[in-house]
Amino acid sequence: MRQQFRSPAAKAANNYFKQVPEKVVTDYEKAQQAFHANRERLKAERLARDAGRETPSNRTR
Repeated sequence: MRQQFRSPAAKAANNYFKQVPEKVVTDYEKAQQAFHANRERLKAERLARDAGRETPSNRTR
């Protein structure tokens, strides 16, 4: 086999356009993402509910 000479610019270009392997999402990561999304949704609902609720200590006279 004959080795071909590549310029540093050609090597850099090949590295820049190299295909990046697609990351496989594991079941654990899917569960973690679902958990965090659900926690954020519930937190937003709780904050909205608490903001709408007026307590006696928050009332003005």
